[in-house]
Amino acid sequence: MWLPFIEQVLRIDLSEDNGGQSADTVTAVMLLGGTDVDRRQFLAASAAVGLAALDLPDAEAVTRRANRPGPVGVGMGEVGAVRTMTTTLGDAASELGGGHARHLAVRYLTVDVKRWLDGRYTEKTGRELFAATSELVHLIGWMARDEGNQGLSQKYHLHSYRLAAEAGESELAATALRGLADQAIDLGHVPTAVRLAEACEQRGRRLTNPKALAYYRNTYARAAAADGDHATAVRLLTSAQAAIEHAPALPGQSWASHYSHGRWAHESGMIHTQLGDLAAAEEHLHLALDIHGLDRRRTRAIVLADLGQVQLRRGNTEAALSSWGEFLDCAEGVQSVRINDGLTNIAARLPGIPDCPAAAELGERIAARG
Repeated sequence: MWLPFIEQVLRIDLSEDNGGQSADTVTAVMLLGGTDVDRRQFLAASAAVGLAALDLPDAEAVTRRANRPGPVGVGMGEVGAVRTMTTTLGDAASELGGGHARHLAVRYLTVDVKRWLDGRYTEKTGRELFAATSELVHLIGWMARDEGNQGLSQKYHLHSYRLAAEAGESELAATALRGLADQAIDLGHVPTAVRLAEACEQRGRRLTNPKALAYYRNTYARAAAADGDHATAVRLLTSAQAAIEHAPALPGQSWASHYSHGRWAHESGMIHTQLGDLAAAEEHLHLALDIHGLDRRRTRAIVLADLGQVQLRRGNTEAALSSWGEFLDCAEGVQSVRINDGLTNIAARLPGIPDCPAAAELGERIAARG
């Protein structure tokens, strides 16, 4: 049953004595947002919670909420407002990191969007509203992960998946599964990551959006590489490249449609690193920076940190230090756990470069950041 799962992961009581709240996805995500705002608990990430996304969604969720009395009438104007706010908040987070303005996104979800979800609307509008809410919830999950709150992020992604599945939006649902799979890799839950990545790729297989196909296939390739399945990883890398080569340069409207050629090149480079092909890794990272470009400071900084690591492993110390110097320039003012990890990794490697003024200067710059 879905009710015991909600009570377990959110540590709340949804019995009749506690107000008789319905244990649907909308209720669950609003309760999660409320505990997030109040900061009353710390949520830990687990493999079990991630795999819960593979359970069957509630097919009647939108139907039950549609065409019922509510405090406010809702149409496509409100749906458009949710999508506009998600885009605006997402642009800020991409530039400055998930640590910026996440509380604004959560407040918007739990106040404005909640009022509309509890309002009056047709089933068609309801499906669009659920889909738009799924995008916002996914963004909040991404923000939480980028500021280092893995458990909270995982649960937002889980709810994003359920909202998308209930709306009948395969691309949004696959993208949420992709977020869970990517996180599972970073947390070391490799078997879980492989299952989630495979489900993501299968759900998105019939889509015609080439950027989405590349996005999901590269995620599956990363999971396979982490699992030691190099043959599958290479096959999926090739398939992802074939998809991205047919993708338009300009971003589309959906989250997956923002998977740029630069992001593809970066992820492919890191998968090649996992596979031990450092020459291909460096080639792809340069491709991301020099040819396809990356216009977000946070993203460009992360690529530069990764490039320096690869260059150092290939014995090109001078190039590595130059990349890391650019990384520090880009990372100024960005609040992201990925940036913090980059700083930590670089600082750990500098002592292994003795008698090098450039390395010493870089170490001083990192120390000055506090």
